[in-house]
Amino acid sequence: MTSLSGGESAAHPNRIDTSKPHPARMYDYFLGGKDNYEVDQRAAEQFMKSAPEVREGVLANRHFLHRAVRHVVAEGGVRQILDIGTGLPTEPNVHQVARALAPDTKVAYVDNDPIVSTHSRALSDDPDTSVVLADLRDPRAILDHPEVREVIDFDRPVALVLVAVLHFVSGAEDPVGIMATLRDALPDGSYLVLSHATGDAHEDRREEAAAVYKNATASMNLRPHAEILDLFGGFTLVEPGLVRVTDWRPDEVRRPDAPPIGIYGGVARKGD
Repeated sequence: MTSLSGGESAAHPNRIDTSKPHPARMYDYFLGGKDNYEVDQRAAEQFMKSAPEVREGVLANRHFLHRAVRHVVAEGGVRQILDIGTGLPTEPNVHQVARALAPDTKVAYVDNDPIVSTHSRALSDDPDTSVVLADLRDPRAILDHPEVREVIDFDRPVALVLVAVLHFVSGAEDPVGIMATLRDALPDGSYLVLSHATGDAHEDRREEAAAVYKNATASMNLRPHAEILDLFGGFTLVEPGLVRVTDWRPDEVRRPDAPPIGIYGGVARKGD
């Protein structure tokens, strides 16, 4: 989950803004973490009043991430992962999941909230992992960042991970164009792991819940299935396609009374 920010935070990327709720810190609160502030907690509690299933949703999204990473490493053979919008570290994290299968996997984590890099300093001595402060809305800066280039060789297949981040990019900020820039930098044999919030799962489309983020550092843009599918342009989805994250190759059966989860997820491959 990324921490896209705007305004003063974007102008001063090393400054931790505690005046507004932040998506990454709210996500941490939903997961039961402690790396958040009162402003984040209040906003998260307000969100949960309109979307009481959110905690189950973020856990389902996290489990989707783990299954997808295992797929691209074990079945896709990828040994490089570019995780944009990584959010605050939550174990097991991407490098831990990947290296349990392939110890030589290299991972570049990218987020634009300084608190993320602060909490990820333990990885600074790992030559196969980098933590980069950058913004998804400037994809070229990410691709050209020297600390990304230290661990990612764009001449070899890469798994691009964009989990619960693109719904914080507005239509005016051209998410499809951002995806095209990132896709074009990847060689054939690369993979995309993507999840995105939607209102499709609920009659009220969760508009009231999403409105909570209007006062945060990034607004939430719920999109229908067809618009999220457009973000996979130039990639070929693997089975079962773009589905609710709970339905993407689940490793356990959900209980019958489980609430619907408004997050789509998919894994796709570039090239034949």
